[in-house]
Amino acid sequence: MNLFTEIHGLVLAELGRLQAEGKLPEALDFANVAVEPPRDPAHGDMATNAAMVLAKPAGLQPRAIAEDLAARLLEDDRIESADVAGPGFLNLRLSSGMWHAVVRAALQDGDAFGRSAMGAGKKVNVEYVSANPTGPLHVGHTRGAVFGDALASLLDYVGYEVTREYYINDGGAQVDVLARSVYLRYLEAHGQAVAFEDGTYPGDYLIEVGEALKAEVGAAYVDQPEDVWLAEVRSFATDRMMDLIRDDLKSLGVEMDVFFSEKSLYGTGLIEKALKSLEDRGLIYEGVLEPPKGKTPEDWEPREQTLFRSTDYGDDVDRPVKKSDGSWTYFAPDIAYHYDKITRGFDKLIDVFGADHGGYVKRMKAAVGALSDNRVPLDIKLCQLVKLYKNGEPFKMSKRAGTFVTLRDVVDQVGPDVTRFVMLTRKNDAPLDFDFDKVLEQSKDNPVFYVQYANARVNSVLRKAREAGIDVEDATLAKVDLSGLVHEAELAVARKLAEWPRMAELAGRTNEPHRVAFYLYDLASDLHALWNRGNDEPALRFLQEDNPATSQAKIALARSVTVVISSGLGILGVTPAEEMR
Repeated sequence: MNLFTEIHGLVLAELGRLQAEGKLPEALDFANVAVEPPRDPAHGDMATNAAMVLAKPAGLQPRAIAEDLAARLLEDDRIESADVAGPGFLNLRLSSGMWHAVVRAALQDGDAFGRSAMGAGKKVNVEYVSANPTGPLHVGHTRGAVFGDALASLLDYVGYEVTREYYINDGGAQVDVLARSVYLRYLEAHGQAVAFEDGTYPGDYLIEVGEALKAEVGAAYVDQPEDVWLAEVRSFATDRMMDLIRDDLKSLGVEMDVFFSEKSLYGTGLIEKALKSLEDRGLIYEGVLEPPKGKTPEDWEPREQTLFRSTDYGDDVDRPVKKSDGSWTYFAPDIAYHYDKITRGFDKLIDVFGADHGGYVKRMKAAVGALSDNRVPLDIKLCQLVKLYKNGEPFKMSKRAGTFVTLRDVVDQVGPDVTRFVMLTRKNDAPLDFDFDKVLEQSKDNPVFYVQYANARVNSVLRKAREAGIDVEDATLAKVDLSGLVHEAELAVARKLAEWPRMAELAGRTNEPHRVAFYLYDLASDLHALWNRGNDEPALRFLQEDNPATSQAKIALARSVTVVISSGLGILGVTPAEEMR
């Protein structure tokens, strides 16, 4: 049940009646007519901009349209009042029965309440994390992993067919550096003293990999030239690091559907095929680029390169795909990878990148636009940095990685549920402060605790009701008389519940899972406010002594809150708390 969609449909139907009566022109486009929560709840339950957006094309005053529309809407039993405000906004109040219907729908539909068919089964590829397989995932990867995973769950919730994908960057020079670093640990495992030169990876996490290589090949590579062991050690090390990365992701509750190897693009004709597709469109040419900003003629040498005409698709400059020496640029395999996604039949692509990839956005969108003839949209989400604090001070704690805090460090400190929720308490493109003390604090200022506490409070009520012999099964609660739920604090909870289906669709439409975390905090706040009112007003308490019927009605409202909290936390990848300790 999406109450906002229902009332939006009513508004459109009444506008159609006004057209039939000749009060509105027949050719009007209603696409921009919206029904939303008002900015100020005191103004009503919902507001529509219909009169404002239709006035100019209709050649009428907005208040005149609003007044005619208000009169039509008041004929419907669902509408209690319709008031014209300002130049022509129309504020609506719904009958209390509509809010009772929302509670009933949540109990009847359970997990399905709020789910949507908006995505219509379209195939979406969400690529996230995609860290170089050269070390454990760090705290920045953690944010991208949580964001991407929650976004994938959100899109599934609103009706898309979602594939979670990790792009393994195993085709570049960094995996050669990894192999050389592992070889040093391998020699170390054989008792040799080694020195890690600049550019190698000295982290302790490679000690086990070096020992595993020794167990695998014995002394076969000791004191052998690089051409003997490099390829084999590179493959061995990459596999071991990906095992480590998979385990790190699993500790956070993240599991991928696809791991795509960059290496599979080389020597297979896939890069050539992708670029041929662009060449066939007249988008590949030989040319010389202007010097980059900040470069002077003395430190820049013009060279003819193979270029992609990305400016035809909104980029600032054309981009090289092949260097003057004939080798591929980093951009070429990325083009081929996205070409592969397109040929796999995805209707929409989403890439989750770190903040340092901002300069890559336009060129990648240009490539996908060109390769798909603008049929497949690409949305790139940048995740800003995470700053760690403890006791209000910047915090560093990783010994294993040497230079950064790992994903596993964070999860071991506070657990996966807290980690995931906190990572979604800011929009992805805003910096995030992660304070290890505050995220475990039991207070209203900690959104993780506040939402979980609301869920636990309701579950405590359900346990006490069962002990008192009250039937609080969902099927029973969905049938009880809810007409006694008339207090403003109770209706406020029901109104917030009604926003859930609309909010889930909005978050899915904008690819913004943080909206779910924000909504859950607001819902929990309304539940806690009602609970606290009950401390002063016994009639608002969920359990009414010697009145099972009234208790069931109030518990139905509370239980519907946990239905939505469970769904929302499920999208975020967080387990609802049954009780708080």
